[in-house]
Amino acid sequence: MEVADKTTFKWDSKIPTGPLTEKWKTHKNNVKLVNPSNKRKYNILVVGTGLAGASAAASLGELGYNVKAFCIQDSARRAHSIAAQGGINAAKNYQNDGDSIWRLFYDTIKGGDYRAREANVYRLAEVSNNIIDQCVAQGVPFAREYGGTLDNRSFGGAQVSRTFYARGQTGQQLLLGAYSALMKMVHSGKVEVRTREEMLDLVTVDGTAKGIISRNLVTGKIERHAADAVLLCTGGYGNVFYLSTNAKNSNVTAAWRCYRKGALFANPSFTQIHPTCIPVSGEYQSKLTLMSESLRNDGRVWVPKAQGDKRHPNEIPEEERDYYLERIYPSFGNLVPRDVASRNAKNVCDEGRGVGESGLAVYLDFADAIKRDGEKAIRDRYGNLFEMYQKITDENPYEVPMRIYPAVHYTMGGLWVDYNLMTTVPGLFALGEANFSDHGANRLGASALMQGLADGYFVIPYTIGNYLTEVTPGEVDTTHKAFDEAEQSITAEIEKVLNIKGSKTILDFHRQLGKIMWDKVGMSRDEQGLKEAIEEISALRKEFWSDVFVPGQPATYNKYLEYALRVADFLELGELMARDALDRPESCGGHFREESKTPEGEAKRDDENYTHVSAWEFTGVDKAPVHHREPLIFENVKLTQRSYK
Repeated sequence: MEVADKTTFKWDSKIPTGPLTEKWKTHKNNVKLVNPSNKRKYNILVVGTGLAGASAAASLGELGYNVKAFCIQDSARRAHSIAAQGGINAAKNYQNDGDSIWRLFYDTIKGGDYRAREANVYRLAEVSNNIIDQCVAQGVPFAREYGGTLDNRSFGGAQVSRTFYARGQTGQQLLLGAYSALMKMVHSGKVEVRTREEMLDLVTVDGTAKGIISRNLVTGKIERHAADAVLLCTGGYGNVFYLSTNAKNSNVTAAWRCYRKGALFANPSFTQIHPTCIPVSGEYQSKLTLMSESLRNDGRVWVPKAQGDKRHPNEIPEEERDYYLERIYPSFGNLVPRDVASRNAKNVCDEGRGVGESGLAVYLDFADAIKRDGEKAIRDRYGNLFEMYQKITDENPYEVPMRIYPAVHYTMGGLWVDYNLMTTVPGLFALGEANFSDHGANRLGASALMQGLADGYFVIPYTIGNYLTEVTPGEVDTTHKAFDEAEQSITAEIEKVLNIKGSKTILDFHRQLGKIMWDKVGMSRDEQGLKEAIEEISALRKEFWSDVFVPGQPATYNKYLEYALRVADFLELGELMARDALDRPESCGGHFREESKTPEGEAKRDDENYTHVSAWEFTGVDKAPVHHREPLIFENVKLTQRSYK
């Protein structure tokens, strides 16, 4: 197995100087501006129309830029952002319970196990309040207190209530707000939305992003799009594990093709395992269903104290139950961060105390909350979530505890970006979950929506102008030879995968990859397993390119072809994730190395050697990537062992 080169980080993260609390204000005051009459000369491509993409496209169109937005679904309203249920964080402090921008910043840094940049995280906390105001103005129906102010609920990793919500449909409602702003710009002619179209390559000229190659998913036509800047807003890559809470269409292809064109991929192994998912029910299941973390406000997590206790949960008396999160973490109880809750669920199941037929589940029990507040109050808070659970499991959670188990959810890694959200490819920006910048090694619940909207509404409108002032508008069009080369490369790849005519389905390969990833690059990792994973994924990738069967034709609607290209990229990504995890022998956040834990079994960081961002540079499919390290400097928070006890 090749060992990746390690180099000194040579890219400028563009973090402003001065006090942390003044950095973003100072930066906004100093960025160069594009005057209104010149904005209409610039063309911008926005790839992805979830919260980050829709908000960015709407904001840039409102400013006067010409925007073309790409959506692989039939409507921007079907972006995976709608699946976020529980809420969005902001430091409004309506409850007067001690919240502040600084506390939100600190909770986010601590929750990410001190593996994120201070400046980026503080900016995120700082603009959070603006997001709520923006969304209220758009008509997002947040829950409200009796007096009319917006209601909040608690989420893991915080001791204040700062999570704004719209029942269990927060992501959907926020996306509808962004979508309405987007459609306003479409109606004005400043934004064009291209639905059912997938980016397959980034076009660069002299190392600078100048457009994309896309495939029309209905006709199969390969199309060229030139622009002065490209914004990647394509979400995360959790589906590399095959089973995840992500929509089946969620993929890494757009980001991965940018990585191949020179964009560094940062912290790829930082994967969030969500503790509150409906457990796997069978070998042929296609995806997993998330139950919102908000349920842990009122639901109590427990397992039987005795191993192998298969009694009905309602028959197990109180004294024979282990409310293990409340026992181990008395300060935070059931609201510990996701990585902590997930590892503890795995631990009790490994001890033989898991519940359900598989033994890979724990109970989330609402009996006490119903007794305390009444069924109507619980129904008002979580009714649609309870209905969804009952439809999937045929069990009534008002009468029987829910069964939950951890599952792959969010990816903290992504394309490396500087403070302006620009990647190492000039002119290519990455927003939301597609970049690595704000969550470190573990995302706190309700912060994904916050980052997507912060980047789209309040960051990129400033920072993209700073870049465009140095760019001549329309300098490159689709007749440039770089577009010829990129289109020929994509066409050749499509022909190659269609002509293999092997014996195994695409699903076979994706399932095999997912099993390797979950078993060896999942909730728990060790050196031997990671080395085995690298070898096994490499062998599986070679087998894919010699024995996969992809039916159909290229110039038509072909879901098999779409899927094959995405799985091909997942096979390369999986190997990089295992490499990244192997190179980081410490435990931090969602990255848990068995060799690095405290006597109590908690994650143990190595701040002396690993307080850095790992950024990987592509050198070829069968070649080891170059490993770059961006040091993380903490001037405002003290690095301490995380404790939620």
